[in-house]
Amino acid sequence: MTDSVTLEVIRNACIAVCEEMNANLIRTGYSPNIKERRDCSCALFDAEGEMISQAENMPVHLGAMPFSVEAAIDRFPPETLEPGDAILLNDPFYGGAHLPDLTLVTPVFHEADDGSTELVAFAANRAHHADVGGARAGSVAADSTEIYQEGLRIPPVKLFEGGEPNDSVFDMVLSNVRTPDERRGDLRAQEAANQTGRRRFLELVEKYGRETLTEALGEIQDYSEARMRAEIEALPDGTYRFHDVLDDDGLGNEDLPIQATVTVDGDGVTVDFDGTADQTEGPVNAVLAVTASATYYSVRCVTDPDIPPNHGCYRPIDVQAPEGSIVNPEPPAAVVGGNLETSQRVTDVVLGAFAEQAPERVTAAGQGTMNNITFGGTDPRTDTPYAFYETQGGGFGGRAGKDGMDGVHVHMSNTMNTPVEVLETAYPLRVRRYELRQDSGGPGEYRGGLGIRRDIQVRDHEAHFSLLADRHQHQPYGLAGGEPGECGAAELETADGETGRLPQKSTRELPPGSTVSIRTPGAGGYGDPDDRDPDAVRRDVRHGKVSPEAARDAYGVDVAAAEPAAETSTDAEGDDD
Repeated sequence: MTDSVTLEVIRNACIAVCEEMNANLIRTGYSPNIKERRDCSCALFDAEGEMISQAENMPVHLGAMPFSVEAAIDRFPPETLEPGDAILLNDPFYGGAHLPDLTLVTPVFHEADDGSTELVAFAANRAHHADVGGARAGSVAADSTEIYQEGLRIPPVKLFEGGEPNDSVFDMVLSNVRTPDERRGDLRAQEAANQTGRRRFLELVEKYGRETLTEALGEIQDYSEARMRAEIEALPDGTYRFHDVLDDDGLGNEDLPIQATVTVDGDGVTVDFDGTADQTEGPVNAVLAVTASATYYSVRCVTDPDIPPNHGCYRPIDVQAPEGSIVNPEPPAAVVGGNLETSQRVTDVVLGAFAEQAPERVTAAGQGTMNNITFGGTDPRTDTPYAFYETQGGGFGGRAGKDGMDGVHVHMSNTMNTPVEVLETAYPLRVRRYELRQDSGGPGEYRGGLGIRRDIQVRDHEAHFSLLADRHQHQPYGLAGGEPGECGAAELETADGETGRLPQKSTRELPPGSTVSIRTPGAGGYGDPDDRDPDAVRRDVRHGKVSPEAARDAYGVDVAAAEPAAETSTDAEGDDD
């Protein structure tokens, strides 16, 4: 048995390797989606494909990435691999999540002094590519009805063989996307990140030896499992249920139920999604890897988020999802929004079920959507195709003792925004307005976080636009007497000033000068609004987060309307020159 000090040193060293991998991926990536938004994740796996450690990146990536590594090993058993290989995949029905997320898995081999070579680990990362082909620019189409429309579907294939790029695979991928130079650069960045992981892990092998390191990694996983089981055992045994809905699938099917039944039994927990809607025609079906990822995340939130996230901490969690449902669809279902939207609702219902018996451990509902937007067309500055993809922040739920956060990416999304300066430099688009949405956070003793408003204008060209969002009809729930957050909304303003509502799941062509206004949902409040500190209400009014009218109506606090409010918006209404 390895001593506890050595175990902790090795555990933190593996985390540091993953963090360095991620820093390298961000630094060398080509697209703003990776360099600025950081829509990517990195992890290490042992020789059996069980996760050792991860960087603190995207929850929806990290819980699902083990499925990708398993698929890679299933297609390429260890005896078929050699140093310098790297396996690429994105097939949601074969270890992936949705097509824009490309996963690269690199085996790590160690050569001993006697010349023997042994597979000791896998370095893996997942990055969201701004375009992987398909019917719509950006490959996040709200109107897809089968996966074939959503982009290039890649089963596990060797992108690198013996350290050399597989030109046939590169050519196949790059011939099917709208922005091949950017895709090539991002794929190269993914390989560079895995090479960083390979080098750093081999340094650990050299320092501690194969046997000692392998034994230590197994003990670290067992330690995570023991801590998770202890946390679950501390929860009251019982069965708890929660129900919520997706607004629609974009094709006329509305109020799609997602039902979670959480059973705590001793030191294990079962999450059963029986009662959830059947898979649907629209692109909101979430493959099992995504559903499991959201469930793992939710259980970690209500137990102890400091438990080292590896294969061990997931062992006590049993996920049961009916085949043919929107949380475990069968091919050729359209799935691009399952990773983005349904994952958020799975999180909402699992946390809602836990709130039935441990409300102090759970936040009120966050915005419950990633507010996905894509713009695509021909950039008039360069006469080349472009594809811009971005998710939008919103409200984070109030929780016991603390207000929710404003304008952040919530739960399964952990990205940043695209800075205005970068967006306007990289794409023929202009940000006309960017601000927090006053009064959008649900009232409570602890207020829900605010949504945002972001207006983006198409300049000097016609563009294709797609919106894939939710929570425009059903508000994010409050907890413990807190009130729900405001719904989201979207509007289109033409160059001549005409305005109209945009459906939350829609695609359309935009003429030059059009402006799309995205208003993201606020979050639910926590606790009775009557118990909120009046000074906190006055502070919110001063900061422009709550209007004087809402302060009076929701909290019973009379605040003079003339009291100065802080500026919360970025006014981009300037001269186009």
